[in-house]
This record gives sequence, C-alpha cells and structure tokens, in this order.
Amino acid sequence: MPVINSNISALTAQSALAANSRAQSSSMQQLSTGLRINSAKDDAAGMAIAAKMTSQIRGLDQAVRNANDGISLLQTADGSLTAVTDMLQRMREISVQASSDTNVTSDRTALNNEFSQLRNEINRVAANTQWNGMNILDKSVNGSTGVLNFQVGANTGQTIAMTLGNYQTNGTAGATVTFATASAKAASGPGAGTFVAQESTLTIAGTPAIGDVLSISVGDKSFVYKATAVQSVTDIALAIQAGLGGASGITGVGIVLNAGEMKFTSTGTAYGSNSFSMSKGAGGLLSGVGASDITTQGNANTAIGAVDAAMAQVSTGRSEIGATINRLTYAADNLTNVSTNTSASRSRVQDTDFAKASTELARTQIIAQAATAMLAQANQSQQSVLALLK
Repeated sequence: MPVINSNISALTAQSALAANSRAQSSSMQQLSTGLRINSAKDDAAGMAIAAKMTSQIRGLDQAVRNANDGISLLQTADGSLTAVTDMLQRMREISVQASSDTNVTSDRTALNNEFSQLRNEINRVAANTQWNGMNILDKSVNGSTGVLNFQVGANTGQTIAMTLGNYQTNGTAGATVTFATASAKAASGPGAGTFVAQESTLTIAGTPAIGDVLSISVGDKSFVYKATAVQSVTDIALAIQAGLGGASGITGVGIVLNAGEMKFTSTGTAYGSNSFSMSKGAGGLLSGVGASDITTQGNANTAIGAVDAAMAQVSTGRSEIGATINRLTYAADNLTNVSTNTSASRSRVQDTDFAKASTELARTQIIAQAATAMLAQANQSQQSVLALLK
C-alpha cells in the first residue's frame, strides 16, 4: 500500500548505500596505503601476527648489520696481526743472521737494535689497534676477558663468541690487592698466584710465567718485577728485595715455605709503614720474545725458538679469526634469507592484494551508483500519492 511516513524502499536503499560506502572506503584505503590491515578492526589476529613478524624482521636486519660489523672488527684485527707476522718474520731472519759467528759483537749489537725496535712496534700495535674506540688486541675488552659476543639473531642469546688474546710482548697491569698490617688475616688476589696476609707476613703462592709482571709496594717503596725467564722463587724474592732497596726493614725475604711460595715479613716502619700492596699482570701471548735478545750466538739461537713460538701463537689466533669471519659471513647470508622469507610471510598477512582490492573498488563504485539511482526512484515513487488527492 502507498504510504508517506515510512518509505521502506528509500530506507533499504539508504542502508545498502551506507554499507557499500564503508566497503568502498576500505578498498580505497587499502589501495592508498598498500596495506590490507590498516587498523585492528580490519583483522585483529592478522594485525598481531604482522606485528610479531615486523619485530622479527627488524631484529634479523639488525643482526645482519651486527654480523657485518663483527666481520669488520675481525678484519681489522687480522690486518694488524698480518703486520705483526711480517715483523716476527724479520725478527727471525735477523736472529738467524746473528746466530752465525761470522758476526762480531758490533754486528750483533746493530742487529739487536733492530730486533728490539721491531719487538717494541709489535707491542705498540697490540696495545693500540682499535675498532670503534676500543682496543682489540690487548685482551682489555669485556672485563679483560677478550671475549667478544656478536649478536647474530633477532632474539636473546643468539650470539657467536670470539676471544681475541693479548698480543703484547710484555705483561699488563693487573688488579691491586692491599693488606693493611697485622690486622689483615687473609685475602686472595688475581692471576695464577694467591696472595695471603697473616699478621705482618705476606705470602705469594705460585711463580709468575715469563712475561708476567708483579708490582710490589711495601710502605712507601715500590718495585715492578717482570719475569724474563723461569726462575726459582728464591731468585725472584731476591730480585724483589733488591728492587725495594735491600733488606732494611724487610726480613725473611725469599724463605721458601713449600714449592712455589715466598714470604715477606715487614719489621718496623723503615718503608713508611708495614703495609703491603701487590698486583699481578698476565703476560701477553708474545711475551716469549719480550725477554729475548740476539747479542750473542746463544741468545740468538734461543730467540729463534721464541720467535717461532710467537709466530705459532699469531698463526693460531689468525686462523681462529679467519674461521669466525667465515662463520659470520654465512650467518649474515642466512639471516638475510630468513628476513626475506619472513617479509614474504608478513606480506601475505598484511599487504594489499591490488587485483582484488581494485576489483572490489570497481564493484562498490557501481553499486554506489545503482543504490543512488534506486534511492532517487524510491523517493520519486512517493509522488504518486499526490494523484490520489486530486
């Protein structure tokens, strides 16, 4: 029946037009942004999945950069060790030259000068080679462990570890242990030795290796002892005693309690006080050449062996560096592959299918035109009521 107040045809057309307008707006947004999911209402589960994939992809991409940075760092270390190897080769060459008795003393002195300068340069290279502002060849990184952890994954714990040793030819400073006099009872110190204070006595357990450094202070006197050869504890103690200025104020120096132990006993205040301070530093991997010289035939022959050992250390380190560089390279390639595949997976979840979206836009545009026409027809149909009133 014809009515005026409720134009059902017009209401139906309006409802269809509103729904179609929303669909058309969604299609236009997808085509404009390139994303199928532009808000949570588009696909709540898909949005959560895409967000997790985005975190994974960005983490993987950063891990690739981390791996490449690690490769750069190790290449820097390897480049410096290449120079160290060249210097060691030259040191060996002149050691062989000095071992021949065709050389007189002045010849060996000249050769030894070059030997010493090369050794100092090796030490300088090891102490000063840096990457991103940090020393990498003196084992000072990561709490003096020399361990480098390269993050090569998007998640915690996905690392590749590499230890870079101390390639110096001498010892390095260690932590300091101080004992305040007779009140100190016991303490332990760094390195291979254990330092124990009892009453006014300081006991050092363990003898230093070649290249190790012991820094000793008794009161206001100090002395740095560097192990240049394997010595008995008595010889070491006597060297320390002499370095501190003789026996005055110290008694019992060099008493061997048992294998590898020395005892210092302070008396009076001849050294300003009877307090002890000691530090022990680990020797560098190349410390074997730190005590070498080629001033005599015998010393030159010994130096050849020391240089051979040093070159073996460098070669071992470089092989580890090379292996890690290769590992990081493969890791970076794999990470790139995983990131690419994860990106493809995310694309299937969140990206716009342009063929489908453009087809949907065309459909909604046609329906919008048809719905508008039908709404006009529905409104026009009410005009027929006027004929009944004439």
